[in-house]
Amino acid sequence: MKVVFPALALVLISGLFFGQKSVPADFRKIPEILDNPELLYPFIVPDKKYGYWSVLRNNPDPDKAIIYESQMPDRMTLNDPAPERGFFQKCLGEDCFTYILACENGRSSYFSDEQQLRNFIGFIDNFPEAILLANSYGYMVDTANPQGSSYKMEDQQVSLYLVKLKKDQQTKENFLIKISRKTGKLEAKKIGR
Repeated sequence: MKVVFPALALVLISGLFFGQKSVPADFRKIPEILDNPELLYPFIVPDKKYGYWSVLRNNPDPDKAIIYESQMPDRMTLNDPAPERGFFQKCLGEDCFTYILACENGRSSYFSDEQQLRNFIGFIDNFPEAILLANSYGYMVDTANPQGSSYKMEDQQVSLYLVKLKKDQQTKENFLIKISRKTGKLEAKKIGR
């Protein structure tokens, strides 16, 4: 009986170490603060030059609606109604989605779906933009898991280890994602089981 327990423990422990695929050494850990999309917006460097832009949630209270805003130029009044849908749609009603309001040459325009968010970002200037772009495809950072929270920034692409929820919304799958910095094109490869 004494021989069986150590042998069984050795098999279980080796299965834990060898069953886990590790992240390559040239990847860095994504800081925990960047697992929240709302904290990524200040890092956006829009593809075009805008006089003003802001990220808003659908909330009738203007003070609660603002998630992030660039510096508003003097003498600018915006009275446009909010769009009825946006990106990262969570529910129906208030505080359920996000959208961008941008002003160029005195005209305002909305970016209110995932593709429009990707177009607004354009060239990937930094890895928080890459995370936000990956979020727009349903991938997210899982800080408890190195295979769900690592990145490598290169001249032509950003590589990320992120997770995506399965249809049951309970189980997470690990992915290696590669995003072209120039085009924003995303390629994903499932890793692990």
